[in-house]
Amino acid sequence: MIDILALCAFNAAYAHVIDDDALEQWPAFFTENCRYRITNVENEREGLPAGIVYADSRAMLEDRIAALREANIYERHRYRHLLGLPLVLSADDTTAMACTPFMVARVMATGETLLFATGEYRDRFIRSNGKLLLAERVVVCDSTVTDTLLALPL
Repeated sequence: MIDILALCAFNAAYAHVIDDDALEQWPAFFTENCRYRITNVENEREGLPAGIVYADSRAMLEDRIAALREANIYERHRYRHLLGLPLVLSADDTTAMACTPFMVARVMATGETLLFATGEYRDRFIRSNGKLLLAERVVVCDSTVTDTLLALPL
């Protein structure tokens, strides 16, 4: 059975690679045919599928990181994730559905730190070859206002 401890460990490792700027490792947390979407609470409540960020494969996530490293021009910064405990909605030996609250602080190169995003991850996990992976992560931000510096994954 996929349990809360496994989900906590997964989320901690996920946040660590983003916060530690090891972004090339981030896509490996997802299945090959995954879905990753960042949206806001109002769009999600109204069933609007469009998101701020949308990817429907691990290859698209890899392309996003390559673009961040090689093509996009943005003010350098990093994140610090604070994660709550996952609420396990359903789980068995191979799948789990969970919601996890998060807060993300953005730390600029100048040292300025601000609360960048709050919300929850709405996840569908699968266990493949003994490894927990995300088949889907919908990042539902509490604010309907999107900062133009949303470059890094949440």
